[in-house]
Amino acid sequence: MIEISNWITEMTGISSSIQQKIFSSLMVILVIWLIRFLVFKLVAQIKDAKVRYNTRNILSYVIYILAFLIISRIWFEGIGSLATYFGLLSAGLAIALKDPLTNFAGFIFLIFRRPFQVGDRIEIGDHKGDVIDIRIFQFSINEIGNWVDGDQSTGRIIHIPNANVFLSPIANYHRGFSYIWNEIPVLVTFESDWEKALEILDKVAAEYDPKVSSNAEKKLRGNETKSFLLHYSNLKHKVYVDVKDSGVMLTIRHLCTPHKRRDAREFIWKRILKEFAKYKNIDFAYPTVRRYDNRIEGKEALGDIGDE
Repeated sequence: MIEISNWITEMTGISSSIQQKIFSSLMVILVIWLIRFLVFKLVAQIKDAKVRYNTRNILSYVIYILAFLIISRIWFEGIGSLATYFGLLSAGLAIALKDPLTNFAGFIFLIFRRPFQVGDRIEIGDHKGDVIDIRIFQFSINEIGNWVDGDQSTGRIIHIPNANVFLSPIANYHRGFSYIWNEIPVLVTFESDWEKALEILDKVAAEYDPKVSSNAEKKLRGNETKSFLLHYSNLKHKVYVDVKDSGVMLTIRHLCTPHKRRDAREFIWKRILKEFAKYKNIDFAYPTVRRYDNRIEGKEALGDIGDE
């Protein structure tokens, strides 16, 4: 071994101490790689995809940090030299790698503060989607909306720098409550029996998911809302009445899960169309131009008022 070391020194100029450090580093990398391979084999046995993904990511970060610390200890002996090295390194990196460091800080924020996690539906800046991956410098979402209606997937994957968590507001569809309020406006004519229409809409909203309000109440009282001060006096559906230019506006307000919003609208609209078709005195309203004549409407004509 000594002869081989001397030969390498003569051929390359690398000292025996440096050779020893290189050899030790390679052995550490090999051992760490074997440990990673075996650990990931065990993790692959986990059936729950979300748990498997999170466990794999956490173990990857732990293994990489461990390898970095061991190799750093090999190359920089002594606490003093190691501290000096890290001081110089951090000063240089802070200037040269501002954006990557900000992204890394964003990653630390995501790990410990957890404004969202994989599987959550979020909106950040101009982008909406389901979080499918979180990495050191960026996170990825499966985009929803954009040119597709009903909060459904567009098929595009958007990669967003982690630094955006410090720059843009984050809307999370899941954290804290797991339900969202959905509203469906239904406009009927002034001549329609709006009270009957109101009764129909209330019945249809109740048919959508009879257990949704009770499940939402359990979530509200459960562990999901302990980090937030959330208060709702009523979680049941309701139909609101308003007057618009073209008719009477009846708006259904109800709870649904974020991924079921379009399904909920489809179910409710199908039922509304079928129920309204049964009544001749209920018609949908739309923008129209109307001529008003007092005599036709059963009122006195303006020219007749005051005439003897």
